[in-house]
Amino acid sequence: MPLLEIQPFKLKFNLSSVLYLSLTCTTCFISHSAGAQSISYAQAEQELLQSSYSSQANQALQQSAQLQAQAMKGLGLPRVDLNVRAYAFHNELDVPLGALKNNLEHTLSQGVNNKIDETLPSDVADPLKDALQQPIRDGVGLIPDSSQVVLDDQVIRPTVSVMMPLYTGGLTSSAKEIANIQAQRSELNTEQQQDIQRFELIQAYFNVQLQKKLLDSSRFNLKAMQQHYDNALKMERQGFISRGQRMQFEVAKNNAQRSEQNTEANLRSSLFKLNNLLQSSEITDLTTPLFINQQNHQNLNALLKTYQQQSSLIRKIQMDTQLANANVKAQSAAKKPNVFAFGEYSLDDKQNWIVGVAARYNLFSGIDKNKNIQAAELQRYASELMTERTKQEIETVIYSSYNEVTSAQQSHALILANMQAAQENLRIQQLSFKEDMGTASQVIDAQNALNTLQSDMALNAYKYVMSLATLLQSHGSIDQFQSYANQAQTDFIR
Repeated sequence: MPLLEIQPFKLKFNLSSVLYLSLTCTTCFISHSAGAQSISYAQAEQELLQSSYSSQANQALQQSAQLQAQAMKGLGLPRVDLNVRAYAFHNELDVPLGALKNNLEHTLSQGVNNKIDETLPSDVADPLKDALQQPIRDGVGLIPDSSQVVLDDQVIRPTVSVMMPLYTGGLTSSAKEIANIQAQRSELNTEQQQDIQRFELIQAYFNVQLQKKLLDSSRFNLKAMQQHYDNALKMERQGFISRGQRMQFEVAKNNAQRSEQNTEANLRSSLFKLNNLLQSSEITDLTTPLFINQQNHQNLNALLKTYQQQSSLIRKIQMDTQLANANVKAQSAAKKPNVFAFGEYSLDDKQNWIVGVAARYNLFSGIDKNKNIQAAELQRYASELMTERTKQEIETVIYSSYNEVTSAQQSHALILANMQAAQENLRIQQLSFKEDMGTASQVIDAQNALNTLQSDMALNAYKYVMSLATLLQSHGSIDQFQSYANQAQTDFIR
């Protein structure tokens, strides 16, 4: 609503507060003061969506889900690790030397015999060879039959290892799909939370406007009853009415004062709720009044056909089904074998390396994978059923809210007509009473009827606003609520 259009309303409200200042000592709570703040619904919605704790929390969760999805993009690429192993070892070995001794004895004997045969005749070589066999045997016999070897060392061995999955049965693609769906779901969750906040703000904001109108009506009624009571006192002193008739006006005045006090307490509570919701303490003047659109621009059949594409709740539940389906794929992939390539290269001076391909197939792990698959399929089935059930509930809310919007518009036209009749009836009853042709009860009833119609107009407007908000939220278009307050042919309850 333009600023120039709301200034007359603000001035009227302030003058009204001044007129009734003598009736209550707490009027200053809702009147303008140095620290008071004026705010429209559009400004309140913008402030709430930007600064509320819920908005900040959902933005953080949405960013978290998006980062997790981005982190999963490289899943399936080779994994490269830098490894450093530092270790010390001590090892004691018993080395058998029997075979070594036999080989050594045989080798020495054979070598000596060959040299003798090459240099000496056979009649001299044979005795000499026989004579040398024993010294060789005795010399080799000095070597023990076994020996104990002790190995001590300290090693620092850096290596680079590479492992790349070649086949995972679909587990890698399922993990990426789940991460992407969760990121998209977080965006829808943020949209849904914003819609909930809008509805909560509409309820709080226009409840303040309702309580203000009810307070204005109560004060107007109290002022009228005070005038009736003052006139009754004068007429009693002049002898035109009895003391009992005058006391009827006094009782009505006291009831009007009690109603005004209760309504003012309700206004204080509703203002506190709105300020608390907007994290403020100075909001007292609301510039967007209660309203009723004279024409209903919505089409019920169109709403029922398009809500599935508009509603963030429905789209989020449908994504839950997609998540359940991706989980079925992941559980099925867990049954399949894994194939991966691996390699390792040593960075020390030895430069050892190894490469290869490995396959792994789990035969038994204690977990029944078939039952896991069945459980995932049941979860998907349940999600599909819950989606259909939610659609039924939303369609019911859309239908009932649409009828309530229409009913409120029809009631508003009737209340306007009855308002004129009630004002004329009050004027007639006042004249009849002054001419001693009517009773005090008739005047009081006429005044209460007019006051009731004034309250009913505000209550009906609040019913219209909340029914419209419920209709738009169920359809998924509550973000368009502001446009309804600016439509042509709209009655504002000022």
